[in-house]
Amino acid sequence: MRNLLLWTQIAVSALLIIAILLQQKGVGLGSTFGGSGQIYRSKRGMEKMLFLGTCTLGALFIILALTNLIVKF
Repeated sequence: MRNLLLWTQIAVSALLIIAILLQQKGVGLGSTFGGSGQIYRSKRGMEKMLFLGTCTLGALFIILALTNLIVKF
């Protein structure tokens, strides 16, 4: 059980790192692929899904870390 939690936490942390690195502060997802993105706008489409996925992975990482800590004792 503990090994499963540990490997799951490692996988979630790798996905969280990738999701954070895909985001760029203050610009749209279009500038990642060569677009300008000089105007601030609300998140839409893939950019919104990436943002929500990052929040979900962050919450899951915290839950797994606390669960791993509880199982340890």
